[in-house]
Amino acid sequence: METGTAEPARPGQSGAEPVWTGLPRGLLRMRRLLLVVWLVPLTVAVGVLLGLFAGLGWAAFAAVPLAFVAWGWPMLGRNWRSWRYAERADDLLISRGVLWREETIVPYGRMQLVEVTSGPVERHFGLASVQLHTAAAATDARIPGLIPEEAERLRDRLTELGEARSAGL
Repeated sequence: METGTAEPARPGQSGAEPVWTGLPRGLLRMRRLLLVVWLVPLTVAVGVLLGLFAGLGWAAFAAVPLAFVAWGWPMLGRNWRSWRYAERADDLLISRGVLWREETIVPYGRMQLVEVTSGPVERHFGLASVQLHTAAAATDARIPGLIPEEAERLRDRLTELGEARSAGL
């Protein structure tokens, strides 16, 4: 897990630099495995079907799904490295994206619900996601692929901070 990669404070920030936390490497492993599990059997199926019904020359088109694996492998790594989050005094920052950078700021006082979810594939890899729901649907946010203990810690902390901040509204 990447931690401690700080960025300089931006105008309007509370002077302190946010301490960014990256996502666990297990998320990258899970996504790459899913890429291979879906595209390699597709490659084999396309190759066999084209070889049987159209001839061996056409079976070369089975390399198209393999090209997606070769392209997707490094792209998944870049996407994984782009995800990070930072807990600040008044809000939570979530940053993601490679081509289109997106940074979401969720004020603690606006949080209405914080969920921890984990589907069967995530559970197999020992991962969970934190889903944040706010008063405005446009500011809902998600942090995928956390270690379950970290997801639960984050949920409890965000819920506690959200209750404390909303009590003052």
